[in-house]
Amino acid sequence: MRTLEEVQATLQIAKLQDEELQKTIHCLSFGENVSSADYCLLELDDTLCKLIEAGESLVIRGDADEHAVLCTKDRTYNLKIADTSNMLMFVPDCRTPDQLTNSQENSHIVHTQIWGFSNSYWELRKQRPKLKKLKKVLMENPYEGPALGGKEEDTENRYTMEDLLESIQASEEELRTSLEAVHACQIDGYWRMLDFDYEMKLLGHVTQLVDSESWAFNRVPLQTCLEELAPLEPKQMIEHCLNCYGKRYSENEDVLYALDEDRVCRGMALMLLQNAVKFNLREFQEVWQQSVPEGMSTRLDQLKSVALVDRSSRPETINLLRVEDLSEDTLERFNQLFTLREKWTEDDITPYIKDLCGEKQSTGALLTKHARSSMQNGIKVFNSRRPVAT
Repeated sequence: MRTLEEVQATLQIAKLQDEELQKTIHCLSFGENVSSADYCLLELDDTLCKLIEAGESLVIRGDADEHAVLCTKDRTYNLKIADTSNMLMFVPDCRTPDQLTNSQENSHIVHTQIWGFSNSYWELRKQRPKLKKLKKVLMENPYEGPALGGKEEDTENRYTMEDLLESIQASEEELRTSLEAVHACQIDGYWRMLDFDYEMKLLGHVTQLVDSESWAFNRVPLQTCLEELAPLEPKQMIEHCLNCYGKRYSENEDVLYALDEDRVCRGMALMLLQNAVKFNLREFQEVWQQSVPEGMSTRLDQLKSVALVDRSSRPETINLLRVEDLSEDTLERFNQLFTLREKWTEDDITPYIKDLCGEKQSTGALLTKHARSSMQNGIKVFNSRRPVAT
């Protein structure tokens, strides 16, 4: 270990004045069996630091074939290794200049051991949660209603919240939001996604009751619904359907639901489009309007991100195209879209790329990066910047 005299001799060679330096001199030495593989460094911003200091947990999620992500309770971060040309050393009890008081008159040496070192660290960037896998695992065993005729229900491929958190690369809050978005329901402790036909059957029961009772669709009484439809379906499923397609509120002591016009119309449209490759637009709009409760109005803007209208064909057509069925990868998503259609208007393509935008990123910026614009019959359209893989 160095002595104070050796340190002062080195300062003279380096032409550094002793009075310009701190009085405390750290003399570093490597401990035994020190290796760069002993530790990993993780760069945290102020928000994440405060979470750690408050006792919150950070969880790394991902299967062996997936790129790992780090999750807090409500956010997901991409993990990426960043290399540095400067060696980063781990020195316990090493005090920085702002922690030193210089209360001593003479210089003195503090001998400190280096516990480890690294030439890289994990860098975090906030990203969208990876939720495409959620629907895939839930559809392994969709709920089709209560078992009939003594038939036993399939108990395989059912997932609790803990199971989903182990498998899905998302924070718990983001996962719960997505479960709500896909109309998943907790049954016997397991999260289940309803079979689409069964979900539409439930919605049909509710809308038919609304019509037969001549209720305003924004004043649907919960208790009456449960009593009237109990012979047909479990009460839990009827209430779940109302939660998916309406908003709950109380009036005096009664619980009522206001059916959401856009959600109901969207559901009915999906039911009509699911088995058709393409649908004559005019005929579709007529049938669609007839399928919704009296007083509701269908509009094509209710189908953004789930259906695509082709104005160039004769007659005009509409077909099912759900954003959730497209790739989560940005390059692959644009490739899929430009394979389906060579040129897109901004209004048509925006619903299919909006979910790809990162923080403070606009769809316009995405289009500038991944598409080329041109004018066609006075309308701006976008086509691929690179050859489309087929």
